[in-house]
Parts: sequence; structure tokens; C-alpha cells
Amino acid sequence: MQITREQIIAIMPCANNSVDKYLPYINKYAEEFQVNTSLRIVHFLAQVAVESNELRCVEENLNYSSKGLLTTFPKYFSRNTAALYARKPEKIANKVYANRCGNGNEASGDGWRYRGRGLFQLTFRANYSAYKTYCGFDVVNKPDLIAQPLGATRSAFWYWWKHGLNLLADADNTIAIRKKINGGTNGLPDVQKYVERGKKVFNI
Repeated sequence: MQITREQIIAIMPCANNSVDKYLPYINKYAEEFQVNTSLRIVHFLAQVAVESNELRCVEENLNYSSKGLLTTFPKYFSRNTAALYARKPEKIANKVYANRCGNGNEASGDGWRYRGRGLFQLTFRANYSAYKTYCGFDVVNKPDLIAQPLGATRSAFWYWWKHGLNLLADADNTIAIRKKINGGTNGLPDVQKYVERGKKVFNI
């Protein structure tokens, strides 16, 4: 089934100026990765809407204030250290993503190099490497490829498929899908809002 521009805009109205860059790839890879029922499409687009701010952001925004760091990353910052990192996105990424999922230490720069990109904000060297194995493009050495419309869209569908999210979408399990995408339930109320919009658009 073909997803239309009008359907996407009805779900995420702020995507009006960016949807045309992504729609051909969304339709191509929805078919390839069997996101091919109304319910699967609704859940996929709901996650995209939250992760990409309605198709407007395909690179993670790490420009946090001191207060934002303490709220978002309390495990990594104290009041003293937060002041040293505030409004320094590269330093923040290198700290919070260090020594995780294939990334090197803070000094390696891997946190910034493999920060979130794409419609699902693909993060960490291990995920970039796994996606490289699938797609054949050297996104490990050229990570900005995932911020381009093709890479942004295809990597999101790949991640969806890799984590078996079609089955969770079939079960209409928004919470379980959110945990697979986000690692927790951050943003869940917004996802649920988009799911409800999507169900109306697709008459579910």
C-alpha cells in the first residue's frame, strides 16, 4: 500500500515542508521491510514523528543547559560538572555516550561521531556498524550519510525490522515499541497522540 503526502501531514502537520524529501523512501522501504498494513504504518510513523520532530530533525540536539543536563542525564552530571559541559553539544555527547555499545572513551570522540541520526536517531558505533553490514555503505567512516534522506529513512526501517517491531505493531503495543526505540518510555504520551491521529487517518 502507498502512503500519501496527505496522510503523513494529517498525522504530523509540521512536516509540510520536509515530507517530500522522505516520502519516496518511506514508500519504498515500507514495502521492503513489510511495514505494509495500516496498523504497522501508523505505529512506524508515530515513532518517526517523535524521534524526528515531525520529519524536521535528523540529528540529535545535544545543546543542553546545566539544568537540562541534570534532568536528562542525572547519572552523568553533578551540579559542578554540568556547568562545565552546558551548551557544548560535542563534549556532552562524548561524555554521555562514552564506553557504551562499541563506543570508545570520552577522549575518542565516538560519542559525538555516533550521536543520534536519522528518523529514529540511530546512536552508537555498534549500531552504525551493524547498519553498515546491512546496507553496504560505510556509515562508520561517513556517519553523516545517516542524516541524508535515504540513510535517515532506510536506517529507521532497518532498525524497526531488526527489533521485530512489526509483530509489536500487529499487537498494537505502543509501550513495547517505545521501549525498543527509546530504551525507555520517554516521549510515550506524544507517541500515543500520533498513534491516535494515525488510526483516524487510516480508519482503524
